[in-house]
Amino acid sequence: MVSWNVRGLNDSRKRLVVRNLLLEWNFGVVCLQETKLAGMDRQLICSLWSCPYVDWVALDVDQTAGGVLMMWDRRALEKLEQLWEVPWSYIEDFNIVCFPSERLGGSRLTPAMKNFSEFIEELSLIDLLLEGGSYMWSSGSDQPSMSRIDRALVSHD
Repeated sequence: MVSWNVRGLNDSRKRLVVRNLLLEWNFGVVCLQETKLAGMDRQLICSLWSCPYVDWVALDVDQTAGGVLMMWDRRALEKLEQLWEVPWSYIEDFNIVCFPSERLGGSRLTPAMKNFSEFIEELSLIDLLLEGGSYMWSSGSDQPSMSRIDRALVSHD
């Protein structure tokens, strides 16, 4: 598995770099953060990873920030499922909140928040509470912007 902050995938040249590296690395599971893309479809996914057995789930960009793309080779996961019944964990800076209350001064539920909440619910993941304050990220300015964007999500297993 690889997790990579790609800092945007709008440029076709950058997508080609990602595609070539994914071919070289040969991972079964890939998480691309900060894609800054909305409305990902199969054509875009195939431009990033040529694996014919690719499945994916995406969290769209929220205005100009974020965007997470998780891709996997179905065959790799099927092999793992046959060998072990292992619990799953996702510990990431997802760069998105589930609810407005997780962002200091947050006022409305955005489509990206709704998608992220649905992603957690559909996979029946448990959101472990992290130690520390209510917010895990701060802009560090005089009037800081603060959010809970770091999460530890685990399966029921």
